[in-house]
Amino acid sequence: MDQSVALYIVPTPIGNLGDMSSRAIEVLNQVSLIACEDTRHSGKLLSHFGITTKTTALHDHNERARAQWIVDQLAAGQSIALISDAGTPLISDPGYHLVSHVRQSGFNVIPLPGPCAAITALSASGLPSDRFTFEGFLPSKEKARADKLLALKEDPRTLIFYESPHRIEHSLTTMVEVLGADRHVVMAREVTKTFETFLSGPVSEVLAKVSTDPNQQKGEIVLMVHGHHVSDDEGIPTVAINTLKLLCEELPLKKAAAIAAQIHGLKKNALYKYGLESDL
Repeated sequence: MDQSVALYIVPTPIGNLGDMSSRAIEVLNQVSLIACEDTRHSGKLLSHFGITTKTTALHDHNERARAQWIVDQLAAGQSIALISDAGTPLISDPGYHLVSHVRQSGFNVIPLPGPCAAITALSASGLPSDRFTFEGFLPSKEKARADKLLALKEDPRTLIFYESPHRIEHSLTTMVEVLGADRHVVMAREVTKTFETFLSGPVSEVLAKVSTDPNQQKGEIVLMVHGHHVSDDEGIPTVAINTLKLLCEELPLKKAAAIAAQIHGLKKNALYKYGLESDL
């Protein structure tokens, strides 16, 4: 098998065309075929950069059926690039089944780094970024949305969602109801584009701003939620927290948590997690 033949995963700009990398342009020019989520949408981008490579459609409705056809093209010696409408393919976009099938068929899959709305927004959010979970789009139905948030309510990691303009009010309202009005959120809208905005604060306050400003209900939205914070009344006695704080003045958190846990007969993981979330 020709090891030079591969499926390339090529990120494209999420707004600012200046974010298109020279390597991405080179790959898109050199491959035999570009698989696009929407050939008409991507055609404008390709035309802007003078890329004339043949395109084919690969989206949610035909991905499984087209996967074998793509593998057949690779077997015939044609390298192929996969792009989505914007950003990094497969991140809340088609491509998972294709990549899995291509790998199972023995062909190389080569990823290029590039734009991703979730990571770009997180980097400027001011929320903890050492641990986070990307959850894609929340369910459109109210009960399913509430159930999803309830399942994530006590997750200590930063939660990242994509949201559509016509559902953002509904999602924020459900967050108030399930996570509480004081849970801190950051709403990033139109990241890298002309009207990029960040709204930050308790979810009830962000909801109020969105509800009274129609402009905040337009464009592409990344919604980020501060993870659950373990408070003193959730199983860790105040005396143990005080011990942990004192030990952290002289010791690394991991060691301090282990000693405090031994002194007070607690689980060291719970104290270590508390220390991380409290920036001890």
